[in-house]
Amino acid sequence: MTITKLGGGFLGALLIFLLGNWAADTLYATGPSGHGDEAHASGYYIATGDDHGAEQEEVVEVAFADVLAEADAGKGEKVFKKCAACHKLEDGANGTGPHLYAVVGRAIAGIDGFGYSDVVAGLGGNWGPEELNGFLESPKGYAPGTKMAFKGLSKITDRANLIAYLQTIGG
Repeated sequence: MTITKLGGGFLGALLIFLLGNWAADTLYATGPSGHGDEAHASGYYIATGDDHGAEQEEVVEVAFADVLAEADAGKGEKVFKKCAACHKLEDGANGTGPHLYAVVGRAIAGIDGFGYSDVVAGLGGNWGPEELNGFLESPKGYAPGTKMAFKGLSKITDRANLIAYLQTIGG
């Protein structure tokens, strides 16, 4: 009976501390309330209309060819690890995706016997660096309806490094 009383006392104290923490968080919250929108955020916003002091970040557009010229194939080999789950580098060794042996310059959907999606099969042309850059940035954006589930590589340097690495495979 004594053990039961001690356990009950401990659990009761824990419940009081948890309720106290919840009440204090509610009364003295310093951050957003967790609703996910600005309407429920704590604090006030005062619009001054003075945007002169705000510094605007200048976006510099860089040509992909310039980035590719500076690319590091060694870093591209590390980026390829994201692709290795579905693609193989050995000639003729298809995985979930087609093999990437000598892919740079190869005809799009050019592997006989591989089941490309109709969208990719209908693209035509070759996988040049510019085409690979567009596809690797956003496969579903470049070829809407593609079977490739990969979301893409957002960093232009990662794409350039990967393409530089692929140029060394079977080329």
